[in-house]
Amino acid sequence: MTSTTSSATPRRLKTWSIAGETRRKPSEYEIVTGKFHYHFNRKPAPFDLDPNAPINQWYLKYREGSALQAPDWEGFRDPAALNYRRYIALQHDREVYAEGVVDRYESQDLDTGLGQAWVKTLARLYTPARYLFHVLQLSSLYVGQLAPSAYITNAAYFQAADELRALQWVGYRSKSLSLTHGTHLANTEATRQIWEDDPVWQPARVALEKLLIAYDWGESFVALNLVLKPALDALYKEVFAQLAIDHGDQLTAALLQESNVDTVRNQDWHVALARYALSANPDNRAVVVGWIDKWRPLADRAVEGLANAFPEPAGATAQVAASVAAFTGKWRADG
Repeated sequence: MTSTTSSATPRRLKTWSIAGETRRKPSEYEIVTGKFHYHFNRKPAPFDLDPNAPINQWYLKYREGSALQAPDWEGFRDPAALNYRRYIALQHDREVYAEGVVDRYESQDLDTGLGQAWVKTLARLYTPARYLFHVLQLSSLYVGQLAPSAYITNAAYFQAADELRALQWVGYRSKSLSLTHGTHLANTEATRQIWEDDPVWQPARVALEKLLIAYDWGESFVALNLVLKPALDALYKEVFAQLAIDHGDQLTAALLQESNVDTVRNQDWHVALARYALSANPDNRAVVVGWIDKWRPLADRAVEGLANAFPEPAGATAQVAASVAAFTGKWRADG
């Protein structure tokens, strides 16, 4: 049996509609993310329901009607270009590392050497922090749910997963501390009472609970990612982590520092989205700055309330202010 061959002519590259007229194959990130939100700016309403249905009215008011506007949100990209597959692989490796850190320090039985003053600080300021991270998680999910592009949604959802990871490690550490220093450290009712009644926590509660009712998706993004989260992450993952080291609590410090790896990655997309919004629509500058001015006093009071209960409150407050100023300067510099 013989076969015949014919001269092959080069095939003209197809244009992928998701990539416009660039005549290139989109990346895996773009394939599973680009233009996924078909319902944004859809007429007469986002979803195939009565335009007056509550869900349609909600999205029209707080997403399409947001004060933060751009001609096309599809141009934004997460610098990490994460999709679900890549995120799971990344965080699997980070969890393996974190578990190794836990095994290393717990094998040394360092908790028995912790001073009682530091243990009381942990009970008052560290174990209730899981409520703080839970609010950051919920707000990240809201930003993702209302975002006008899946490029924003996915980044926000992965951030929410990072917050869950952070609060789970706080829960784990609280339990491990309770084995040596008393069951109250892992008692939900005792921790909740601190969160609800301790005066040092109340400014943070005010700020975080107001965040949960910031319904405009743009304001929620700004309040969360450009104001409150940078301040609270700096307070715990930088200042408190260093205090833990100073008090011989290397495991608490290591877990907070490990979580800070996620914080730094998320800050990259916060800056990228802020820059994109400013370049896409110059009117967004006044909107963003106005929201920052609105939320910054709440963040300052939250930090001050908690930092005043730190073993070195004055230094803690100053360090947090410097960290937040350095972060916000990243995107303000492009204005």
